[in-house]
Amino acid sequence: MPQQSHTSITLATKVTLFRILGIPVFILLMIYYKMSLAEGDPNEYQRMLALTLFIVIALTDALDGYLARTRNEITRLGAILDPLADKALLLSAIILLTRPSLPELQPQFPVIITMIVISRDAVLLAGTFIIHWLSGSIEVNPRISGKLATVFQMSAVIWALAAWPGAPFLVLAWLAALLTMLSGVQYVYDGKRYLEKHAAHT
Repeated sequence: MPQQSHTSITLATKVTLFRILGIPVFILLMIYYKMSLAEGDPNEYQRMLALTLFIVIALTDALDGYLARTRNEITRLGAILDPLADKALLLSAIILLTRPSLPELQPQFPVIITMIVISRDAVLLAGTFIIHWLSGSIEVNPRISGKLATVFQMSAVIWALAAWPGAPFLVLAWLAALLTMLSGVQYVYDGKRYLEKHAAHT
């Protein structure tokens, strides 16, 4: 569906902005919870609030997409903000749930998994800027591996925030890491092909 031009902020974009504004609140809740954990008096109320907010923000991802499609309000602003909201939420959650120096935080992401997620997103961000600079435009076709990586990342974060037993969490986290690496390789390959196709046409 082609992107439409709108003179005002659409309802779908307002939902996306709500998601973005909720991320700093989530971060503060997690910071205060980790501070209480380090002091030996964990405030589980803050952890459950962070879990609830994370789920609400994650679920509204589907809502803004549905509103944009059904109301024919797919805009360039929304197309930029929506994936940024997803990345900001997941990266902040995974980073905050990774701290080897705080063993009381359980379960938590292994550092290597956090580095895989950060590295993939950094490569994709850099690649997006490079392709746009070289070609003047960019077309991103979502990969199923990327969508699955997001699902497993969110599932692992929810598991960790809920403080459920650690063994299944590690399975979710490593599946997320493997899918993240696979999607990263595929997106780099797609970017290479896009540049080659653009060069052939020009």
